[in-house]
Amino acid sequence: MAENVTVARPYADAAFKLANGGNALASWLDALDRLAAIASDANILACISDPNLPASQLVALVQDVAGELTDEQRNFVSVLVENGRLQLLPEIRELFTVQKNEREGVLAAEVASAFPLDDATLATLKADLEARFKVRIDVTVTVVPELIGGVRIAIGDEVIDASVRGKLANMAAALKN
Repeated sequence: MAENVTVARPYADAAFKLANGGNALASWLDALDRLAAIASDANILACISDPNLPASQLVALVQDVAGELTDEQRNFVSVLVENGRLQLLPEIRELFTVQKNEREGVLAAEVASAFPLDDATLATLKADLEARFKVRIDVTVTVVPELIGGVRIAIGDEVIDASVRGKLANMAAALKN
């Protein structure tokens, strides 16, 4: 996995430079979202690893499935296929997103919640996080029933564990000491 990120980094940097130079960060992120989803599909992964499928057909397949792409984005897909790096699109998308967020002054927050959060709760949580970190926050929520209750928030290297499971673990550690 770490090796994939290392190999994906130059491609993400190139995509970011193209997008930033053309003031098209949002459209590139949208395209990379679609392309990463395509590259993660089991059928496409089978096509990627098929030595009998010519690169030109793989490029055409991915571009057709991806829908509307700019010429630069189409060329990007071609370069990835020619270099055998199409399967790295999820990592490229992640690295691109990090660069985009840094450029726009946005922090990504991964929120794990024991239960689905309604829109009002999510808006309040986002506002509280933005007030605490003094930047815009992009929140991604995943439901993790093992937390029992509450939330666990990861922003960069900082983790805020307000889950019942986390509190129980802290209590157990305190009782052992």
